[in-house]
Amino acid sequence: MQARQFIKTIVILFCVVSSELGYGQKATEIRRFQLAQVQQGVAVDQTHFYVINNHSLTKHTKSEGKQVAAWNDTTGLLKHMNSGVVIGQKLYCTHSNYPDIPMASSIEIFDTRTLRHIGTHSFGLFPGSMTWADFHKGYWWVAFANYSNKASAEGRDNRWTTLVKFSENWQQLESWAFPANVLQAFAPYSTSGGTWGPNDLIYCTGHDKPELYVLKLPERGHTLQYVKTIPTVSEGQAFAIDRSIKTKQVFYGITRNDNYVIVSVIE
Repeated sequence: MQARQFIKTIVILFCVVSSELGYGQKATEIRRFQLAQVQQGVAVDQTHFYVINNHSLTKHTKSEGKQVAAWNDTTGLLKHMNSGVVIGQKLYCTHSNYPDIPMASSIEIFDTRTLRHIGTHSFGLFPGSMTWADFHKGYWWVAFANYSNKASAEGRDNRWTTLVKFSENWQQLESWAFPANVLQAFAPYSTSGGTWGPNDLIYCTGHDKPELYVLKLPERGHTLQYVKTIPTVSEGQAFAIDRSIKTKQVFYGITRNDNYVIVSVIE
């Protein structure tokens, strides 16, 4: 009788802990594509996905993963593209000089039809490396990463990682810190990918752990509020939610060690 009560207590405690951690959803793989090179992240639109590498891009069909376009930086001016988001017929890629210091960042803009480079917006020196950006409700939302393994270089660790809200014309409006438990999951790195998802929630990843961290803006204060963690098949790095699909939550992630783009559904 005592053993049965002990087991029941353990089950109850496990459920409580799981609830507090935010688990309950998971990402289930539905397909994967192995490509020649997958380094930093992936973006997606209605018909194609786009692989972001340090200084190159490739465009692929969503049905077969067939490469239909490619772009390479021939100027030597781009060092470390991190992530991308498709808005209309433009692919906006975040770029930084990581691991150089002082940290500097820019957004590089491409035509999704041809992958031709069509624009740039420089942030110059900024207290962090730009790793992801999204456009939501008329504003730009940009993450600037700091790294604990680079703390000695500029006196900051990953606690200085910041989400910044800009106007459509890139005027800085507000900014938020990341919650301590998420920073611990990132450590010693920082956030590598992020986007706005359903119900005004922010989804982000770290550098390598197979997890999505779900956050929301706080009602008051200066720190994003942790909601839950979703286990994934793909690792950290930049990912994309397929907004062309309304009936379910499909996202594209990557695994760098074997050059896969992995398509999953959050259930």
